[in-house]
Amino acid sequence: MLVSLLAKIFIKDRDNIKNNSVREAYGILCGAVGLFFNLSISAGKFVAGFISNSVALTADAVNNLTDAIAATATLAGFKLSNKKADSGHPFGHGRIEYLAGLAVSFFTLLAGAELLRASVLETMSPGRNTPENKALIVIVISIAVKCYMAIYNRATAKKISSAALSAAAKDSLADAVSTSMVLLSFLFTYFFPASTFPFDGIAGIFIALFILYNGFSSAKETINPLLGIPADSEFAKKIEQIVLSHKPISGMHDLIIHDYGPGRVMISLHAEVPGKSNIFEMHKTIDDVENDIMIQTGCAATIHMDPVDLDNAEFIRTKEILAKVLPSINPELSFHDLHIVPDKTNTNLIFDVTRPEGMKNTEVDDSDLRREIDTLVKKELGDTYRCLIRIENSFV
Repeated sequence: MLVSLLAKIFIKDRDNIKNNSVREAYGILCGAVGLFFNLSISAGKFVAGFISNSVALTADAVNNLTDAIAATATLAGFKLSNKKADSGHPFGHGRIEYLAGLAVSFFTLLAGAELLRASVLETMSPGRNTPENKALIVIVISIAVKCYMAIYNRATAKKISSAALSAAAKDSLADAVSTSMVLLSFLFTYFFPASTFPFDGIAGIFIALFILYNGFSSAKETINPLLGIPADSEFAKKIEQIVLSHKPISGMHDLIIHDYGPGRVMISLHAEVPGKSNIFEMHKTIDDVENDIMIQTGCAATIHMDPVDLDNAEFIRTKEILAKVLPSINPELSFHDLHIVPDKTNTNLIFDVTRPEGMKNTEVDDSDLRREIDTLVKKELGDTYRCLIRIENSFV
């Protein structure tokens, strides 16, 4: 592949994709190649569209011109996202890459809307487009180039985890499909005149709808990281394995992934530790966990220690009761931060319950969930026990 060859020539240490400079180099390389291809294809289609008097082909040329602008946005996004942190942006500029991906999606939507408008007008008032052999050659070459661009953008996006290149890959695939529709309309026009059936305009409408769909889906993929999304379940499991591999940590909860852009992910979590352990020894253990997370995932971690009384028989028994009661309501319900606080008349059980993603608030609201848990616990432990529960949503 051309991009692989160029990467060998221009990108030093090209396999070290965790290095931000290497990621930037891949992004700039793909953006530059995309800019060259899109400008070349756009120029060829403009000429072919003028010769053949095809509104679909001319609109497709406009589409590729906006792709060239989007490629420029991708180049700028990778360059700016690698800027070092400063006083105004202490977490760096990594999210600029997401904004670049959003810009690509915007230009895709813009091209789709313009193409839809031109195609509807062409359908209402068909022109006299004449298929030219030179135009057909341009169309076929364009389809091949766009397929190639989709392949290398998708492969590179997967390699360096880039939302911007993923959006560019989808856009290239959409362009290949749209240009294929132009090719079909040209072939139909060989046998049927435009005045008989507006193939050119109909093809343009289908192309526009496909482009708009891809634009919306790409925009969603780039907006979600900006708004904040749950942690990947496999990644969360890996973090949990690292944490629990360090004894005497007995549990983990409240894992939150803070995404400040590719290569700039921070983690916060709570680790359950024996309440009677030496504070200095536990502090060293937590430091070791944070260091292992950095080495194995490249993510900075901040860990809060939650002391638990593992030698208290009542505490152990209560944990076992809650571990039995909560799954009877929903198998994915979990609890943590259990504290047993007796007063003059009751024994207060203070703990947090994590509501899983699949358990919507509309199914069981927080007050009903608290009441149900409290009722079931009283059946197991007696009416003198009272549950004081804080409900929280899962971040994973």
